[in-house]
Amino acid sequence: MKKTFYKMHGIGNDYIYFDCFDWMPEDPSALAVRLSDRHFSVGGDGVVLILPDGETDAQMRMFNADGSEGKMCGNAIRCVCKYLHDVKGISKDEFTIQTKSGIKRIQVTQKGASGEALSLRVDMGAPVFSPDNIPALFAAEPILSHPLIVGEKRYLVTCLSMGNPHCVVFCDDPNALDLGVLGRQFETHPAFPERVNTEFVHVTQDGLRMRVWERGSGETLACGTGACAAAVASVLNGYFEKDREIRVSLKGGELSVVYTGETVFMTGPAAFAFKGETEV
Repeated sequence: MKKTFYKMHGIGNDYIYFDCFDWMPEDPSALAVRLSDRHFSVGGDGVVLILPDGETDAQMRMFNADGSEGKMCGNAIRCVCKYLHDVKGISKDEFTIQTKSGIKRIQVTQKGASGEALSLRVDMGAPVFSPDNIPALFAAEPILSHPLIVGEKRYLVTCLSMGNPHCVVFCDDPNALDLGVLGRQFETHPAFPERVNTEFVHVTQDGLRMRVWERGSGETLACGTGACAAAVASVLNGYFEKDREIRVSLKGGELSVVYTGETVFMTGPAAFAFKGETEV
């Protein structure tokens, strides 16, 4: 059976999107593994299914390149709303999307000349600091600039959940790191029973510059929840004040994040790459 897919990305964090309002793949995990291969298939950081939901505009389920299911993806949810707005023709500027980490609210903030959604703002909800709910095996709460030995080296880590677990490490130069080794060491560290996304962050005068290692996908060009986690961590560690717009620069582009102390708002672009058809 052949099905249409849309390749979309948020500043380079690319997924393969399927409209599942009238069908559902038998094995989404296996589909994600097969289609995410960048050499022998479509290529991407994973697969996203857009499904009907009785309570919201749609439900989003996302599967990483290794087949594991994630709870939330900030870049993907903007693309889901762009698809609903531009392709399915749902002509409104505010959406609600059901995710594995709860209902998220998204607003279209910029449109193109033809009325297409270019930029969207996501209410990511409140960060979670409880070690049991991240989860992370630390006694401290919050886990703020806490020492952790990784690969025989001591790091100071700040851990939180933005719908999925994050470990933020502030450093001088993220580009100097061997992320292929270090990222995997953090991801599979015993302190994180469900593995972890890790952000390696340098603080600049007007924002953050970071690289991210996502559990199940490896290094990606961008991570929306990771950018939010890094911004929250920068406020908790005293680098920036609450309610300030923090520009987060990633390998694929830039996101804007505001942490109010109660919730996190993330704004960024969503774009189509191409449309295709594949055997499912």
